[in-house]
Amino acid sequence: MKVKICADSVCDLSEELKKRYDISVVPLYVNKGGETLKDGVEITQKDVFEHYRSTGKLCSTAAVNIDDFTRFFTEQLKECDELVLITISSDFSSTYQNAVIAAEDFPNVRVVDSRNLSTGEGLVAVSAAKLAAKGLSADEIVTALGEIIPKVDATFFVANVEYLHKGGRCSSIAALGANLLKLKPCIAVIDGKMKVIKKYRGSIEKTINDYVKDRLTGVDVDEDLIFITHTTSKENTDHAAAEIAKYKSFSEIAATDAGCTVACHCGEDTLGVLFIRK
Repeated sequence: MKVKICADSVCDLSEELKKRYDISVVPLYVNKGGETLKDGVEITQKDVFEHYRSTGKLCSTAAVNIDDFTRFFTEQLKECDELVLITISSDFSSTYQNAVIAAEDFPNVRVVDSRNLSTGEGLVAVSAAKLAAKGLSADEIVTALGEIIPKVDATFFVANVEYLHKGGRCSSIAALGANLLKLKPCIAVIDGKMKVIKKYRGSIEKTINDYVKDRLTGVDVDEDLIFITHTTSKENTDHAAAEIAKYKSFSEIAATDAGCTVACHCGEDTLGVLFIRK
């Protein structure tokens, strides 16, 4: 029996990782100046930033709808016996709820709320794919993910709070203060919701040093895979990878571009390290 693992586009997995683990992705939508586009298919992170630079207006995102899921499930099930779909946290999007409704017509489809976003969701999808490769059934995979999901450690820092301010998530006074003091809020996903847990001060290089140290010191982690997910330069991601190697010996450090969802809300020069705790 073949079990197919799927995710929505918020998982931010690279094309190489999706191919390696045979994970198919269904796209959310991005609204850019009145035009509705498929995330990662018709619009990318760079397009989101270029639109803001040229217009001063943010793009917005919308959930995968029920009809999309119905078509997606139908197509994917042509090549598998069961399907497990991993979604963005139900606290961030109606994607999970829409998938559950669509799945009512497919007895061999299971929908899992990752309680996360970006490669926090991606870590759940990769874990599911590894379980499927071991021959577990869809129900067995869902049960196992129930133990894995609470252990996902997903955080990121935002070097420029302009997007948070424009999106109404940061007041004008707070944004001005943060920029003047060079403060970079660190945001964690905790039980499916985002919360500011710390504010870093100084250059991006110093912030990366302090941030990585904070995330990996004194923490027992699964050293199989860690993600560096970002909207920043290769220089910064390379620096983060070098810092990670000082604290843990991960089998794989995977740098991935954050997709449109993170780009729309957090803007440029955002960087996170995401892994699974033991």
